[in-house]
Amino acid sequence: MVGEKVLLNVLPMKGIMRFGKKGKLSSRFIDPFEVLEQVGEVAYKLDFPPSLSVVHPFFHVSMLRRYHADRSHVLDYSTIQLDESLGYEEEPVAIVDRQVRLLRS
Repeated sequence: MVGEKVLLNVLPMKGIMRFGKKGKLSSRFIDPFEVLEQVGEVAYKLDFPPSLSVVHPFFHVSMLRRYHADRSHVLDYSTIQLDESLGYEEEPVAIVDRQVRLLRS
């Protein structure tokens, strides 16, 4: 696996909003990174760009997926500010729809 490209799982928790989409449609992985070395039996060190230098480069094999050349499922991380835990703060842009509901009582 050393020298191959892998995708990094962004947030493995269920029910968390990921990059503006909720549930099954949310993006789960970010750009492919090269595996530099194997650390132990189930951990790998990844080659990160300088923009992700605050993120620890060692990951368990469960956080990685083998990269295939289909770019439709990969999110561009350069537009989003990620913190150390690969989380982010979501800011609403505008309220698009408003409804007033009339209840029976």
